[in-house]
Amino acid sequence: MFHKEGQKIIIITFCIVVAAVLAAHYYVNLEWIRFSLQVAALIFLIAILQFFRNPKRRVTRSFDEILAPVDGKVVVIEEVDEPEYFKEKRKQVSIFMSPTNVHVTRYPASGTVTYSKYHPGKYLVAWHPKSSTENERTTVILHTPKFGEIGYRQIAGAMARRIVNYAEEGEQVTQGEDAGFIKFGSRVDLLLPLDCDITVKLNQKVVGARTCIASVRPLDD
Repeated sequence: MFHKEGQKIIIITFCIVVAAVLAAHYYVNLEWIRFSLQVAALIFLIAILQFFRNPKRRVTRSFDEILAPVDGKVVVIEEVDEPEYFKEKRKQVSIFMSPTNVHVTRYPASGTVTYSKYHPGKYLVAWHPKSSTENERTTVILHTPKFGEIGYRQIAGAMARRIVNYAEEGEQVTQGEDAGFIKFGSRVDLLLPLDCDITVKLNQKVVGARTCIASVRPLDD
């Protein structure tokens, strides 16, 4: 299954690859060059199909857990001063996505969208410390039953040139549902309350809509 954001690119790529394979067949005389060009064209098509894949995820929904919004690797766990919306300290968990990861963004929790804003910006590499505030990005805030307000930020990387965000203010959303897409390598930051328990570690690989990122701290803590 492929994401709807990739349909146009997949069709165009397929047409180009078919044309390239046929052109090589009819116009390239040296067999090894012809074969190499055809294989390269097919590998390119496979890479595009792999990038836009959208695997179905069976979600075990819970108000007590924040799930990973994307597939990738945890690269930051720290307290930060969040200046855009919360204007106070938050626990930030950042997930880096390589071009080989699934790039669908999924809602990390169920709740109401209270804020959704797009920011144009730079295209620093996604792991750069300033990418959270200087790169092209979208910021989304959800009001949740157990955690109060949480945020996530889709951040473009050096290769990413388009962020797709489906969240609209006032909308009721469900944990694990499709929230958008980031094309060609990127990062997502989660902005969580200080009193939640982070359940992942640095460099841990996470799976969108499956891996628990944070949980509600027990009342006796």
